[in-house]
Amino acid sequence: MGAAIDGYIFYEIAALLALAAAGGAVGVMLRQPLIVAFIAVGIIAGPSVLGIAQSDDHINLFAKLGVAVLLFLVGLKLDLSLVRTLGAVAVTTGLGQILFTTAFGFLIGLGLGLDSVTSIYVAIALTFSSTIIIVKLLSDKREIDSLHGRIALGFLIVQDLFVVLAMIVLSALGVGAATEGGLARVAAVLGYGALMLAVVALFVRYLATPLMARLARAPELLVTFAIGWAALLAALGHYLGFGKELGGLLAGVSLASTPVREMIAARLASLRDFLLLFFFISLGSSLDLSALTAATGPALLFAAFVLIGNPLIVLAIMGAMGYRKRTGFLAGLTVAQISEFSLIFMALGVSLGHVPQSALGLVTLVGLVTIAVSTYMITYSHRLYAWLEPLLGVFERRPRGGFKDDSQAPAGNYDAVVFGLGRYGARLADELRGAGLAVLGVDFDPDTVRRAHAAGQDSVFGDASDPEFVSQLPLHGVRWAVCTVPEHDLGVTHEDPRLALLRSLRGLDFEGRIAIAAHRDAVAARLEAAGADLVLQPYRDAAAHGADRVLGRAGPRPAAALESASPARREATG
Repeated sequence: MGAAIDGYIFYEIAALLALAAAGGAVGVMLRQPLIVAFIAVGIIAGPSVLGIAQSDDHINLFAKLGVAVLLFLVGLKLDLSLVRTLGAVAVTTGLGQILFTTAFGFLIGLGLGLDSVTSIYVAIALTFSSTIIIVKLLSDKREIDSLHGRIALGFLIVQDLFVVLAMIVLSALGVGAATEGGLARVAAVLGYGALMLAVVALFVRYLATPLMARLARAPELLVTFAIGWAALLAALGHYLGFGKELGGLLAGVSLASTPVREMIAARLASLRDFLLLFFFISLGSSLDLSALTAATGPALLFAAFVLIGNPLIVLAIMGAMGYRKRTGFLAGLTVAQISEFSLIFMALGVSLGHVPQSALGLVTLVGLVTIAVSTYMITYSHRLYAWLEPLLGVFERRPRGGFKDDSQAPAGNYDAVVFGLGRYGARLADELRGAGLAVLGVDFDPDTVRRAHAAGQDSVFGDASDPEFVSQLPLHGVRWAVCTVPEHDLGVTHEDPRLALLRSLRGLDFEGRIAIAAHRDAVAARLEAAGADLVLQPYRDAAAHGADRVLGRAGPRPAAALESASPARREATG
């Protein structure tokens, strides 16, 4: 009998995994995060549709493990030294967005007839944005190191800290409500928590770094220790009364300052994603479709608030702090969705008896809508900004000293401007300087610009796709504008910054010539058709020059300006 039950459970899990793979493939085709696909799979596998998901205990066990690993990895990213390096804009805007969303979300909840406890739960859940989704989308667009990308990462750190605080308060309230002598019990739990924090602080101060450095010699043992350490503190946290979740989070924080944290995070990311699959399936299978239908109206109202209100408050705060509307808009779009933490937060509230199951269903529906819509908003952010730009001027306040994200181009005359100071662009700029040209470098990574300044090279921070920025550059007398910004992985589905730069330069009646780098023949043809004077193909030119050198046909390296010979081939010799 037991063997038959075990066999059925295996078949059930296998069917869920196959269904998740199929649903995930559809989600990828639609350019949607897997969270949306997996919740949809849970709904399909649940009792309302196919009725596949029936082994609730086993699925919930995997789901709890997934949440624990997720919180451990969140703690692993919370290096306390990062908090001290957060810029004022990230802290101010992050806290402003949290306060705005909580206050107005609470009022919307009361207006919809929710009780005060459920309203505050929903409002807090709406403040969390998805780290996984934002980082993935910004990385795909090569904007993770841009100014608005860095500000968005600052938001995420502020929100992660708020998650920790919210869950501590939630656990304390749960303890007080579930036991007699609630205040005394809460005081005891806080005392245990302080003691555990002291022990962990001693571990971080004296043991964490040398221990992890020794374990790093055996990567498999390192991962095993990390999981074991997370499980130990999670179990201890549960035993002491403040929850497995906070114990796992604290385990991650205790290893966040060690030099191997990125290695641990990378090795556990796949395990986290696999286990969270069961959390989303469990969540989807527990939803009642009839209840979801009844919650459609309130969910759409909350979703509209998140999709519109959150970006606007970020835009308003950044505008008041002296940033251009474009930077504020692009940064604001990253908080136009709720996250997996919103669902975990609500599920914890349900387990503590603070809110009904219907509240979890409501927030889940809000999550499905906001994640799905905001994915396209972030993906097509530059195109969306171009459409809305005439309406956004009200959010821009020019300070006396100029906008904080204004470029401060060095005064002087230049022969060439190189947009993009990556490996290819930086070496190309060096070659041009070596040929006697005065070169101005441009990059949207502040660290890259800082390193160029330290090397004594004229360079400026800015986005090549921003027409306002391009118009501020000292282009008079420039003979060549060279763009080496890498092409997007998703091709023409995004606004290509190279084409945007080409249009900006032509619109400014730029008198020099324009060279643009491309790696694919189809892209090169498109750039030529758009009016580029010269298309550089680094891989093809480097291969041709390499063959010349192997065959002894390569002549001496030329030391002429960009107009003569092949600039890409000269660069390849470097």
